[in-house]
Amino acid sequence: MTKEQARYQLADELGGIEILNARYQQQNFSRHSHEGYTIGVIESGAQQFYRTGGNHIAPQDSIILVNADEVHTGCSASEGGWSYQAMYPTPEQFEQLSQDLGIKQQGAPYFSQAVVQDSVVAGSLRATLALLANSNNRLQRESMVYASLSLLMTRHAKTRPTTTSTFNERNHLSLVKQFLDEQPQANVSLSELAKLVNLSPCYLVKQFVKRYGLPPHAYQIQARLRLAKQLLRQGNKQLDVALDCGFHDQSHFSRHFKRALGVSPGRYAKELAA
Repeated sequence: MTKEQARYQLADELGGIEILNARYQQQNFSRHSHEGYTIGVIESGAQQFYRTGGNHIAPQDSIILVNADEVHTGCSASEGGWSYQAMYPTPEQFEQLSQDLGIKQQGAPYFSQAVVQDSVVAGSLRATLALLANSNNRLQRESMVYASLSLLMTRHAKTRPTTTSTFNERNHLSLVKQFLDEQPQANVSLSELAKLVNLSPCYLVKQFVKRYGLPPHAYQIQARLRLAKQLLRQGNKQLDVALDCGFHDQSHFSRHFKRALGVSPGRYAKELAA
């Protein structure tokens, strides 16, 4: 049986881009989200995943595209598992890239397709990821990042669809999300969040799920994991990170971390600690 393998690295380009090279057979990612986009190339096997309200199959050589903050899952769609390379640029990095390249668009790009078959872009992404993993040539590294991501945007970025919620609803939900993002460790209740934006608890949960794909308590876990990644990269101890981020204990923290990121907190810290 093939051992699960995942290696995270942090590239310096655009202020720091997380990259991943992984092979999984039994890994089953829970519903989770990232602050950055997921841009991956399937190297072998096939992956099944949920995104944008539906399930998708990504075969070998296809490109996976998940927008920032978009809820998704992941598991094998082939008997022998699957392997892939991925990078996780943030919306701010995409906006910076667009400005530097003179691309006229409002805000960060939106990728409507979850799986793309494009050998040109796949080849460019593979070359970029290989360079980031193996070369110290700063000029070449940065040039390849700009080239591959701009090519991806030019060929596959779309206009983000508009939502049917009112301005006040969007504003209220954004305030709740902002609170959870800025204070993920807070032991806040649903009633307190609802009172913050003058909505009923039941209505808040319904609308939050509709807009962000997760109920507030599940989104809070994702926000805690994002904070935990930062603290682990700074060299903090796992137990301290677990408690500082609001998890009950280290076991509870490790379980959620592994289900969302595919590696243990210890392994992640070892590979990315500053």
